Formats: sequence, C-alpha cells, structure tokens
Amino acid sequence: MPITLQPDLPAFRILSDEGVMVMSPGRAATQDIRPIRIGLLNLMPKKIQTENQFARLIGATPLQIDFQLIRMSDHESRNTAADHMESFYRSFREVEASGEKFDGLVITGAPIEHLPFEDVTYWDELQRVFQWTQTHVHSTLGVCWGGMAMAWHFHGLEKHLLDDKAFGCFRHHNMAPASPYLRGFSDDVLVPVSRWTEVRQDEIDARPALNTLLASEDVGPCLVEDPSHRAVYIFNHLEYDSTTLKDEYDRDVEAGKAINVPLNYYPDDDPSRAPSNRWRSHAHLLYGNWINEIYQTTWYDMSKIGS
Repeated sequence: MPITLQPDLPAFRILSDEGVMVMSPGRAATQDIRPIRIGLLNLMPKKIQTENQFARLIGATPLQIDFQLIRMSDHESRNTAADHMESFYRSFREVEASGEKFDGLVITGAPIEHLPFEDVTYWDELQRVFQWTQTHVHSTLGVCWGGMAMAWHFHGLEKHLLDDKAFGCFRHHNMAPASPYLRGFSDDVLVPVSRWTEVRQDEIDARPALNTLLASEDVGPCLVEDPSHRAVYIFNHLEYDSTTLKDEYDRDVEAGKAINVPLNYYPDDDPSRAPSNRWRSHAHLLYGNWINEIYQTTWYDMSKIGS
C-alpha cells in the first residue's frame, strides 16, 4: 500500500522515481480504508532532505500511510524556502488547536546538541509537544536529539558532551531479539552515527522504565524503549541516505573545521572512494516494525487514542 503525499511535495516525485508507492490525498479518499496517520515534527534545517529520508522508510510498509508535516510554531527555517514551509507544513500550534490525533509521530533531531535543553528557543513549546503526545499520539519515535530531549523531559536522562564527535558507521549488538521492534534484525547491526553528545548505559539502567534494545561498545546506547510513554528513542541515524555522512564531512572540510574521516564508512576509510550503504535493510526493518506495532495496537476509532 502507498504513502499519501501532496503531489507537488518534492518527496512525491523522488519516491515515485525510486519505485516507492505514493498516492495523492484525492486518490486515497476513494479507498474504504482507515489509513495509519503518521506525523513528522521536522526540527532539521534541511527540511526537504529529512522529509525524503523518513517518507522513504515509512512509505515502504504494506499499509496506507497518511503522512503529515509539522513544524515548531514560531521558529523560522533559514534553510528551506518559505513557500515550501507554507505549502506543506502546519505549525504545532495549529495541530494542537485542531484536537486531531495521530497513530504515530516522529520527532527528528536538531543541530543544537551543544545547548542545554532549556536554552533552546522553542524548548517550552517542545515540552508541550511531549505532553501532547500522551493524549493525542499512540506511539512516538524520537530520533537523535529529539529522542534525547524526550528522555530528558520524561526521565531526567542527561546528555553528555563528547570530546570528539561520534562519526561513522558503528556495529551495534541486538540486546532484545524478542522485541517487536527488532523482528528480523541480525545479532550485529551497522548503524550510521553523527553526534557530539551521548546518553550513558548505566544511567539508563538506573531507570527501570527504560529498556535498551540496541547498543554499541564504541558509541553506547542506540535504541531505547519507553513503554510507559508509548515511545521509542533512537540516538543514531538509520534513516540516513548513502551520502549523508559524506555530505557532512565534505561540508566541514570545506568550512575548515576540524573533523575526522567518518569511521568504517568509506572503503578502507578512504574519502576519495564512494561509500556504500550497508544499513538500508535494517532501516526498513526498524520503521516497518514500528509501524506494524502501531497497526497491531492502535485504536480503529482515533478518538480513543491516548485514552
């Protein structure tokens, strides 16, 4: 089944060209199906790239997905055209006022890791988002900084600054093979990582409400379940495109910033060679499992979500 996107959204053409099934809202309305409603709260500066990455994974499931784009109300995007934001995004304030509910919500990362959470300009509104998920969202997926922010809000789990950026593709161990989120996962999983902060396993262990599902000896916890808040936090980036780490590395080199070559990403760690994608299958498994778990447990009557 397809993902429903506005026909003039760039992701519609890009995903269609890749063979992902997409459908216009008009066509979706003719089908006698209750689609799974997934929101993307996009905190990343490159909105279109991020839309494509998540829509690609969410749209690969066998269910019809109604995909909605959400932004923070008073934060202006400087890296995405205003007409794109006006055409395809709604502010959280508008979504909140409407009273509508969602089967799933993805909260992305944001390039503000160095700031204390409370110093982020939209922190107060983001805390409202977190609380709103408890009454209006069946399952929330927090990604990278978004997941760290949720874990801080609900559990006081601190993020710690790293001396050096965790940057590259790192092996992660499957800690919970019986988890519905890890169905089909290998024992050993390669995951792209790009962050200046970490959460620590001993501090997660001190919070019995949190369960670590994927973790690395090199870069720590990756996937953490928070059942009491119907949430999953992933601190790394299975959604990344093949060249995302390359783009980040090239950008920093061009800007003259000190940056290490991303580990275990280029063949022989040689940045003159093209990287290959070795995580795509597990990315599809994770997001497919998340949506399947939503489908199996959400209410058919959406008014009951959060009850």
